[in-house]
Amino acid sequence: MNHYETVFILNPVLSDTQVKETVQKFEDYLVSKGAEMLHKEDWGLKKLAYTIEKKKSGFYHLFEYKAAGELVAPFELEFRRDDSVMRYLTVKLDKHAAAWADKRKSNLKSAK
Repeated sequence: MNHYETVFILNPVLSDTQVKETVQKFEDYLVSKGAEMLHKEDWGLKKLAYTIEKKKSGFYHLFEYKAAGELVAPFELEFRRDDSVMRYLTVKLDKHAAAWADKRKSNLKSAK
C-alpha cells in the first residue's frame, strides 16, 4: 500500500452541511475500497489565486491515506463526476514527504 495525499477544492456556494456530506462521501468511498485514512484536514474557505468556474474562493480539504495504487484513478473519477468539486490533486508521498507530513501533523496538534 502506498502513502497518498489528496487536496480538493469544493464550490463556495455549498452550505456547511453540503460540504460535510461531500467530504464524508469521499472519505466513505476510500474506506469502502480498503484505504486506511491517516489524517484529514479542513482548511476552510480560502481565496483562489485565479478564478475557477467564475469563482474566487473555495473550501479546501486534505486527505492523507494509504491505499493500493489502482484505487487512485477510480477515486479521481469520483471527483470528476461530482459537480461540487472544482479542483483536486493527488500526490504519492515518498518517505521524506511522509516524514514531513508527520512533522506537520505534530506541529498542528501542539498549536491547538
